[in-house]
Amino acid sequence: MTKNTDKIEICDCNTIHEDIVKEVSAQMKDDEVLMELSDTFKVFSDYTRIKILYALLNHEMCVCDISALLGMTKSAVSHQLRVLKQANLVKNRRDGKVVYYSIADEHVETIISNGMDHVLE
Repeated sequence: MTKNTDKIEICDCNTIHEDIVKEVSAQMKDDEVLMELSDTFKVFSDYTRIKILYALLNHEMCVCDISALLGMTKSAVSHQLRVLKQANLVKNRRDGKVVYYSIADEHVETIISNGMDHVLE
C-alpha cells in the first residue's frame, strides 16, 4: 500500500462556517451508533479476520477447511470466527456434524470489495 506523505494543509484563519456546521450537525448520528460503527471497523482491522472473510467471499467453508487454507489451528480459526459472528459479519449453518460459515450479507461483501478496490487503485 502506498502512503501519501504530503504535508496536511491547515487553515490559517479562525472562521467558522456556521451554516455548514449546522447542516452537518443535523446529519450526524448519535454517539452510540458511531461507536458501533467504529467497533465494526475494529473487527475488520485484524489481518487474520480479513483473510477469513476474503476466503468466505468465494465459498462457504467449515473450520477445518479454513484451518487448512490458512495454516492455522482449528482453535485459532474458531476464535476468529466467534469474533466475526458476534459482529454479525459471518453466519453459520449446520449440516450433520459439519458447521459451515459464510458471509452474513451483501453489506459485508460490499465493504470488503470496496476496500479491495481502494487498495488496488
